[in-house]
Amino acid sequence: MGCGHRDQPVRRIPCHPCSGSWHEEARLGPHITTASAHSLVASPFKSAYVAAKHGISGLTKTVALELARSKITCNCISPGYVWTPLVEKQIPNTMKARNLRRDEVISDILLAAQPTKEFVTAEQVASLALFLCSDDAAQITGTNLAIDGG
Repeated sequence: MGCGHRDQPVRRIPCHPCSGSWHEEARLGPHITTASAHSLVASPFKSAYVAAKHGISGLTKTVALELARSKITCNCISPGYVWTPLVEKQIPNTMKARNLRRDEVISDILLAAQPTKEFVTAEQVASLALFLCSDDAAQITGTNLAIDGG
């Protein structure tokens, strides 16, 4: 999977109007932001987190429009819970705080909103990112792609 559709002559384009910085187009590849499932839905008592994730999604769409004629794509990946060492380390604290067993924390807390009841893997997120960098994804821009099992 190459990024051949990104092989354009070098020319300077604005990175963002507010930043005052410039990039050489040929040195830019696809832009990929990561948010979370909360960039697509809201949850109670998480207003700052949800607002930040919605902001990432909005920024992605704006940058995609600004760079569309430059053949530089910009997309957002929004995973549900991804099984990582950080998530694994949070389980004992959640068990203690909520007086739950490990399996209850995983099924009733972490995976409650994921229809497959499975964690997203880091490899799945990476595979989606690689696809978005490929020539096959040259016309996918400004999207917010959920990867949350449904």
